[in-house]
Amino acid sequence: MLILISIISFLAIHAAPNSFFGAGELNPNMTEEAIAALKAVYGLDKPLFEQYIDWVINIFSLNFGISFVTGQDVSSEILKRLPVTLIMNITALISVFIISLYLGVKSALNYEKKTDYIIRQISLVSFSMPSFYLALLFIIFFSLNLDLFPIAGLHSIEPKTGFEYYTDMAWHLVLPVGVMIFVGLGSMIIYVRSLTLEILKSDYYYFALSRGIEKRELLRYYIFPNLLPPIVTLLGLSLPGLIGGSVILESIFGIEGMGQLFFMSAMSRDYPIIMGTLMITAFLTLIGNMVADLILLKLNPYMKRS
Repeated sequence: MLILISIISFLAIHAAPNSFFGAGELNPNMTEEAIAALKAVYGLDKPLFEQYIDWVINIFSLNFGISFVTGQDVSSEILKRLPVTLIMNITALISVFIISLYLGVKSALNYEKKTDYIIRQISLVSFSMPSFYLALLFIIFFSLNLDLFPIAGLHSIEPKTGFEYYTDMAWHLVLPVGVMIFVGLGSMIIYVRSLTLEILKSDYYYFALSRGIEKRELLRYYIFPNLLPPIVTLLGLSLPGLIGGSVILESIFGIEGMGQLFFMSAMSRDYPIIMGTLMITAFLTLIGNMVADLILLKLNPYMKRS
């Protein structure tokens, strides 16, 4: 899968109009001979097939090349920004799972009541809300009007040390992570509600209900065990969307993560960093899907027989 992703990404990047040498990053006074010599240094004068083979060979030694813009090692550039992106996405994923599970079940248990109507309206607003627009609304309301959270950045101007360093970083991440959570809730709440309604109409639930089992026991032994496998599967499939959404949000909030790095590299046609971030993102997505499959095996051991 990684090989297929790398081939498609490599071809798509090089098929895009313009290149690093025409993206405005170089001195406009450079001669054609100097540009040709620079292409030879980076291996861009070779046929596309040879460029890909050289890149794959370097990948096996975790060498993603040198950035065209900064001249720094791509691996070190990505490793500096990867933790922030991982923290944002993992926090958002766990929060979406917990909140959507609670609201979806609550909505189904209060079918066609006021609570169900309110939760459905919240999920529809979330489902239709673009992340970039919600980010701007959050900045205007919480940062400019109420002055509760920082507008952008990852740290305050005054440097913090010790425990304050991490609390300050968490304070700066509240708005972007909040946007990721709210945007991710919509489809998940609707999905959980639909699954719960199917369970509530099932024969085994009616049988358990007729035996006089308490509501808490019904949730614990009949509803949640049947909800978790499909929800975990959907969360694994939603990883690419969350990681892709961080590209926009990190750029809006000025957070130095992989999303912002990818956006800046795409604007300047910095091929090594673009390919490096794409492959790391693809690898993390595949790992996330594998973890979801392992969790499914733990939740439902009978899957091993199929």
